[in-house]
Amino acid sequence: MAELRAVRRENKSSNEPVNLGDRAFDNLQFIRETMERSTHFTAVPGYGGMLMGATALGAAFFADNQTSPRDWLMVWLCEAILAFSIGILAMWQKSRLIKTSLTSAPARKFAKSFLPPLICGIVLTFGLWRLEFYEAMVAVWLLCYGAAIVCGGAFSVRIVPVMGWFFIALGAVVFLLPKSFGDEAMAASFGALHIIFGFVIARKYGG
Repeated sequence: MAELRAVRRENKSSNEPVNLGDRAFDNLQFIRETMERSTHFTAVPGYGGMLMGATALGAAFFADNQTSPRDWLMVWLCEAILAFSIGILAMWQKSRLIKTSLTSAPARKFAKSFLPPLICGIVLTFGLWRLEFYEAMVAVWLLCYGAAIVCGGAFSVRIVPVMGWFFIALGAVVFLLPKSFGDEAMAASFGALHIIFGFVIARKYGG
């Protein structure tokens, strides 16, 4: 008799109607996560990129007037820190304007793809500085930064990886130029390219 009651109790619980509210919530959460993974990271800053380009032009002027290779390197390292800070701040500001999160799935994919080539560039810079191969640094910076933009840009709007390929192309050209053209190449790439593509991104993709 006790077994019969237990069976009836189990049948009753298994035959209870499904809560449609819970099912709808699960479906909406699945759809939201799927759409979040499939969308692009659109918080790449346009105006911020233009400002990064302007500071790079100034850095190129100061670096070209340095007589010591180490002083030249310090100018560009300070510019790199400044440009990185501007980029992060501008990205945060744009994410607020377009109401997107910097911790979303596309943003995480962008960061995970962008950082490895950038880290390689930092390590190579340290190695070249230790060996005093300053003349190779400009090409390495352009190639690694371009690779970072192309990789991260795969999860962003189409113009971002295009900009990365321009950096890679200029990095390859630098190997063919005389050593004295390093600062001109930096001005043309980190300066002019950032300003041009930043303007296009700002106009077409909301700032």
